[in-house]
Amino acid sequence: VQLQASGGGEVQPGGSLRLSCAASGFTLDDYAIGWFRQAPGKEREEVSCIRIRSIAGNLTYADSVKGRFTISIDKSKNRVDLQMNSLKPEDTAVYYCAAGWFRPCSALAQDANYWGQGTQVTVSS
Repeated sequence: VQLQASGGGEVQPGGSLRLSCAASGFTLDDYAIGWFRQAPGKEREEVSCIRIRSIAGNLTYADSVKGRFTISIDKSKNRVDLQMNSLKPEDTAVYYCAAGWFRPCSALAQDANYWGQGTQVTVSS
């Protein structure tokens, strides 16, 4: 049972990257899946979260990435992607994905069942 994060790299400001978080050993249907990031010397920040099954709907973005990042689900691949456009140097961080069974997005950081390994994103000219 694991989450596998991939897709990081180095891009210039204004560029794009697409991160993927693939689950193995379990299906994501009843989970909240979120992307977090941590830059050197800074606290971990929740970037975006989505719950696949939610009566009220649960889709969140940090203010700092709204309009630039898009989270999406590929059920056929049991995977959640994070499309990151218009990247800025301040987006540089290690990005992690996490999954919490029947957790609301608001509780994911504290109550995740699984965490993926980090993938480095560097935005630099």
